[in-house]
Amino acid sequence: VQVVESGGGLVQAGESLRLSCITSGLPFGVYAMGWFRQAPGKEREVVSAISFRGGTIYYGDSVKGRFTISRDNAKSTMYLQMNSLKPEDTAMYYCAADQDFYKVRAGRGTYWGQGTQVNVSS
Repeated sequence: VQVVESGGGLVQAGESLRLSCITSGLPFGVYAMGWFRQAPGKEREVVSAISFRGGTIYYGDSVKGRFTISRDNAKSTMYLQMNSLKPEDTAMYYCAADQDFYKVRAGRGTYWGQGTQVNVSS
């Protein structure tokens, strides 16, 4: 199983980025997915989670109204559209997969990617 994030980079506050997470080796359409982030010296934070068909979505309070999670099961890919970025969004962003949506929502997953770095300058 492979989970690979992409799309990170350096942007200024107020700008946007779209992260992608592509998987292989697992039946993507039956896995819940999630985005997580970890900044230096801080605990890992659940950013967002999406159920296997996309019908149930969770957002952390710090990103509500700014970030949008989505998935394309035909492409085995999940996305995170990040708008109105703030310096405090700077972190390594990871995606994870698990068959249990509530495990993903709780910050746990069976399969994890290596992360993509997002840096937001003020």
